[in-house]
Amino acid sequence: MLIGELSRRTGVSHRLLRYYEEQGLLVSRRDFNGYRTFDDDAVTTVRQIRALLSAGLSTQVIAKVLPCANGELPELDLCPTVVTEIRRELAEMDDRIDTLRRRRGTLAGYLTVVNV
Repeated sequence: MLIGELSRRTGVSHRLLRYYEEQGLLVSRRDFNGYRTFDDDAVTTVRQIRALLSAGLSTQVIAKVLPCANGELPELDLCPTVVTEIRRELAEMDDRIDTLRRRRGTLAGYLTVVNV
């Protein structure tokens, strides 16, 4: 299928589909006229990418875990790469949450000082 059809079937813009391809997440072939063509399984791949992005993973991490993804949700096989990457992502999220809590406490403290 051409990129326009993939875009229509997934609801993802041409620009993002080209970006996913540049990141090595999506594979296309070029026709004799230079147009990108995608296999039918690209629809599932794009839906997997979107779900993993929604979970907070970067495209660099998705490139590592995508080979272990099954289905559109996706379900992830717990291969060693996936376990390592998800544990690392969770640790980084915990660090960001801790930082935000500290910053929030500091900002809230300013309000108690001025009794607003």
